[in-house]
Amino acid sequence: NHKRKKMTRLLIKGAEAALPTGSGSASTFDNATVVRLVNTATGADYLVTIVETQGGTVVGSFTLMRSESVLVEKQFAHFIFAANAAVKGSKVGYTN
Repeated sequence: NHKRKKMTRLLIKGAEAALPTGSGSASTFDNATVVRLVNTATGADYLVTIVETQGGTVVGSFTLMRSESVLVEKQFAHFIFAANAAVKGSKVGYTN
């Protein structure tokens, strides 16, 4: 008996781009509240950090494993950056 995995449908709202690699150049991804991130590196894991403002206080961070993709929810005004430009992101939304 196989369970079918429910697929998440995404509304693509922006072009994919490499994440900035420093807090001072961090991006809101056009004021996104949901950002799809993918680590395109096959041999390294990279830290992803969300900050209140460019160069500002850290809200939180996590390690994005090699070849992994995730959906990150954040406040629209918060900025995001990664330890390496191999991490790419795009503004997305959910659909029903």
